[in-house]
Amino acid sequence: MRTLLVLFKHYRALKPDVVFHYTIKPNIYGSVAAWLARVPSVAVTTGLGYVFIQKSRAARVAKRLYRFAFRFPREVWFLNRDDEAAFKDQNLLAHPERARLLHGEGVDLEDFPFTPLPARAEFAFVLIGRLLWDKGVGEYVEAARQLRARYPHARFQLLGPVGVDNPSAISRDEVAAWEREGIIEYLGETADVRPYITDADCIVLPSYREGVPRTLMEASAMGRPIVATNVPGCREVVADGVNGLLCEARDADSLAASLARMLDLDLAVRAAMAERGRKKIEKEFDERVVVQRYRELIREITGSTF
Repeated sequence: MRTLLVLFKHYRALKPDVVFHYTIKPNIYGSVAAWLARVPSVAVTTGLGYVFIQKSRAARVAKRLYRFAFRFPREVWFLNRDDEAAFKDQNLLAHPERARLLHGEGVDLEDFPFTPLPARAEFAFVLIGRLLWDKGVGEYVEAARQLRARYPHARFQLLGPVGVDNPSAISRDEVAAWEREGIIEYLGETADVRPYITDADCIVLPSYREGVPRTLMEASAMGRPIVATNVPGCREVVADGVNGLLCEARDADSLAASLARMLDLDLAVRAAMAERGRKKIEKEFDERVVVQRYRELIREITGSTF
């Protein structure tokens, strides 16, 4: 209630022409606050995350809040069809005709240029993201345990913040235990993932559910094959056998099998995957197309062009 009140006061004072909200708390509290302040708003669901993965009292409450708050935005944008379908199937949209599919937030193709795969004896897998159990980090660690003896040249790396404010967060102590075991290299966190993508042979994301993961779009734009789970969001970016490999979620054995397949591929085959991945991003996830959607809606609401 305090968050809602603060947002309401901000919107009354600022008098914005339109507000875009992102992620669960701003989408719920901000949508109500904007309506109370008589400000048009748009809710952008960047991923359903913990609420739709876990079955808990908190998840049930969150869904009720979604159902109430999403009657107020002018439009509700979804990044993939599965998330849109989930909201409609569970009757969480009071006005289903306001739902729009954005198909990802896009990637800046100039900021993330294509780079050739490294030609070397060792092979580096990197999982990039907040270190959460829901991102499949546990399955990644177990898959690394299975493969290290068979593929001694393979390195399994983690890049991203630990101990974040999330019920599924992994602690630094847990990561340190994996380091001591000698199966994981923790790279810390960074504001610029590009050097780490460039130094990788394959990007891994065994997540349980996503919106459309930016890390996979950026990796594919830079020409890195991907191993990801066959779940909403990931399968928007990864076409199995085309620009990467898909495995089953919550299944370390399936992940290990896909990582082994990637290790066994010739460099030329992986390079072809890399090129197809870049073309897919250019065709489907160019950030300029997404920016144009924002411009069109702002013009529709305000009459302003810029």
